[in-house]
Amino acid sequence: MEKRQHSISKLLRMTPEEAKLLEEKAKQAGMTESQYLRLMISQKPNDYPEVRQLLRDLINEVNRIGVNINQITHNHNAELYSKDDKERLIAYMRKLNVAVAKVLDIVGNQ
Repeated sequence: MEKRQHSISKLLRMTPEEAKLLEEKAKQAGMTESQYLRLMISQKPNDYPEVRQLLRDLINEVNRIGVNINQITHNHNAELYSKDDKERLIAYMRKLNVAVAKVLDIVGNQ
């Protein structure tokens, strides 16, 4: 988040359950409650800790699948490509498509 001076105070009333939930979510995000509330009202989904974690997980999954695809491609170029390699490649691509669709679904619902 950008640095700026916070000069206006607002009183916020909430139930004990809401206060506990705010405290837990702020703690999970590694933020103060004020920082967490400012983040929630900024409407920047990429700033949400949950979205950042999903994107990191997706990037890691894509990297793992990419390594496997590179190995299959290397085998193909060395003329060691087998029918099993083709089936694995298709399975990896399906897994990648499912992972991307899951993240898009979750990010789209934020």
